[in-house]
Amino acid sequence: MPGKLRVTQTKSTISHIARNRATVRALGLHGIGSSSILPDNAPVRGMCRQVRFLVTVEELPEGADTTPETN
Repeated sequence: MPGKLRVTQTKSTISHIARNRATVRALGLHGIGSSSILPDNAPVRGMCRQVRFLVTVEELPEGADTTPETN
């Protein structure tokens, strides 16, 4: 069973090209500090790599609690 990734936006998309803004939105992120739990597959990893300077990525262990954190 494939694992999960927690992707968190760490920087603003202001002053970045539209393609990068669209990629961040497609990852389900809505602003600095927002996180999204996504499946660990090649398309998602490619999207994370494309905007690696705007996000941080954590691999979640299998069976981990994947409920979104609330602040």
